[in-house]
Amino acid sequence: MEGVPALEEPLKKVLGPATAKVMAENLGLHTVGDLLHHYPRRYEERGRLTRLADLPMDEHVTVVAQVADARLHTFASSRAPRGKGQRLEVTITDGSGRLQLVFFGNGVHKPHKELLPGTRALFAGKVSVFNRRLQLAHPAYEPLRGEGAAETVDSWAGALIPIYPATAKLESWKLAKAVQTVLPSAQEAVDPLPDGLREGRGLVPLPEALLKIHRPQTPADVEDARSRLKWDEAFVLQVALARRRHDDAQLPAVPRRPQPDGILAAFDDRLPFTLTEGQRKVSREIFDGLAAEHPMHRLLQGEVGSGKTLVALRAMLAVVDAGGQAAMLAPTEVLAQQHHRSVTEMMGDLAQGGMLGGAEHATKVVLLTGSMGAAARRQALLDLATGEAGVVIGTHALIEDKVQFHDLGLVVVDEQHRFGVEQRDALRGKGKQPPHLLVMTATPIPRTVAMTVFGDLETSVLDQLPAGRSPIASHVVPAADKPHFLARAWDRVREEVEAGHQAYVVCPRIGDEEDDPKGRKKKEEAETADRRPPLAVLEVAEQLARGPLAGLRVEVLHGRMHPDDKDAVMRRFAAGETHVLVATTVIEVGVNVPNATAMVIMDADRFGVSQLHQLRGRVGRGSAPGLCLLVTEAPEASPARQRLGAVAATLDGFELSRIDLEQRREGDVLGQAQSGARSSLRVLAVIDDEEVIAQAREEAAAVVAGDPDLSAHPGLRTALDALLDEDREQYLEKG
Repeated sequence: MEGVPALEEPLKKVLGPATAKVMAENLGLHTVGDLLHHYPRRYEERGRLTRLADLPMDEHVTVVAQVADARLHTFASSRAPRGKGQRLEVTITDGSGRLQLVFFGNGVHKPHKELLPGTRALFAGKVSVFNRRLQLAHPAYEPLRGEGAAETVDSWAGALIPIYPATAKLESWKLAKAVQTVLPSAQEAVDPLPDGLREGRGLVPLPEALLKIHRPQTPADVEDARSRLKWDEAFVLQVALARRRHDDAQLPAVPRRPQPDGILAAFDDRLPFTLTEGQRKVSREIFDGLAAEHPMHRLLQGEVGSGKTLVALRAMLAVVDAGGQAAMLAPTEVLAQQHHRSVTEMMGDLAQGGMLGGAEHATKVVLLTGSMGAAARRQALLDLATGEAGVVIGTHALIEDKVQFHDLGLVVVDEQHRFGVEQRDALRGKGKQPPHLLVMTATPIPRTVAMTVFGDLETSVLDQLPAGRSPIASHVVPAADKPHFLARAWDRVREEVEAGHQAYVVCPRIGDEEDDPKGRKKKEEAETADRRPPLAVLEVAEQLARGPLAGLRVEVLHGRMHPDDKDAVMRRFAAGETHVLVATTVIEVGVNVPNATAMVIMDADRFGVSQLHQLRGRVGRGSAPGLCLLVTEAPEASPARQRLGAVAATLDGFELSRIDLEQRREGDVLGQAQSGARSSLRVLAVIDDEEVIAQAREEAAAVVAGDPDLSAHPGLRTALDALLDEDREQYLEKG
């Protein structure tokens, strides 16, 4: 895309240093190519005026409207005590509503001459309220004159007026004029799509697409341009990912096949239940990957409670059978300890390698976290270096330089979205040859996002819950509208405890911010805003123990507790000694207490859709049905309440993740933290453009298979170089 000299020309040479500086600082645009790929957000039709009735408050808007009235007032003020102050009030209309523009002081002269009744113009400014009426103070404007004014006709050629993503310092029409200046360079844009692909799919050439997106004559022009530019984005990104997969396939790896009578077979024989069909299918896919002579890179996504940990453990044992070691990386100490506990329980004497009473094929299962004592840590490091420990479970303490493996064959990353690429890469670098990689997430990801964000991984999906898992009933508790509903929620918690079960209460905040300047600042900001600060674990636990849950054993759990204290609290809760655990989201993933049947989430509107689904998955893990109560003070018609209603209405995580994505901006989903190259999407929408992404993935795989170096596709290479600057290249390298 941006690979020819004309498109690489710095904007300061073409537009002048002042304009170029504003574009670079506010919009990240540096070259002619950058500006050509800064597409209009929408288009206004010359003959149809924008609806002033729908203007959002406090936002920078661009509208097309007609002057209905203009009046100049004089007034006295501290600056003009003799009544010489001047204020111009201009009323504009579009048939749906009216809006007042105000200009003061010396700024009144130009608009007083130009904004005469009947004049139609583009106006841009920030919408505010004065005397209960909407107004724009000192808006920038651009008159839309008739055919006679050659300069304006040139600037606004065509029937549609493009409205660009703009800033207060750079109005849409100034961007439009800048684009007009560089538009001739579009003819030199090198087309990244192979001719056969472009013609086969009926897509217009790139120079034509750039011309049509910036200067469309008809809505059909816009559609042609967007279809073409979506394909560019999808295809170039998928080629980058396909090359990554191709390069991985060239790397050597040690094939790891389980023994017919080894530790995996012994483990399977002891399982007290039958694997679900889904678990068997996914295990087969993983075992096929482990048996290959190049590294497996697989994403395992599964519903909360679908048995991902069991599937991962079987993969780890297959590697131990083949003489290798397997490491599981967990995002928090609570989760690492929980995994270690559940893995050793599931394995029984198979986890007692080298110990008295250990089974015939047993191995050692080691825990490694940052807060372990020196002696335990030394022993763990020794067990890893000698190969005595076949399985290690840990936090990012596993990544440190001191940690050496005897023969690392498989890395399992749990809750992938919480780890940076560098952390995964550092652990993978500890194998003598590249180890196999299994990435797990319980946050269901729509297929298109998986293809885009995790496009260099093969995907397995566990969507079937094991037999015996109970349904979870979810209800919204509107605490502000119906306080008696909240009282009833605490009664329900009591009833669950009296029936021999346990409950979680989740709060957004810890409540010890007095010791934490950052937290205190956040709390003060929340209090100065209209909303009260979020509810806190320490305060809520105290109120419950004194009030509605008096007499029950209530404990707290949060991320700033000492690791030993956290572990002790979780052990007491798992053993049934604690009735109610009041916690932050540290319980969000992996915590497994089958006797916990109820969860009350306070200020539920302050959590994301996927996070609520994760939290809810902590209950109903045994034979008794689960109950999740979403407590909120959000008004009934608000988007927050609609979001909570959606969570209460379905247990389908894939459906909820789709809702979640639709409510967030694309950039957040594919944002800088996770994506690198992914944040370059401008017209491609990962939810709506599923078909384009799927087709682009197929086409990209075919192109890379036939020409891995892209030597026959110079335009595509140029586009890849533009997409994969150094940081993005590293992101894909580390995948």
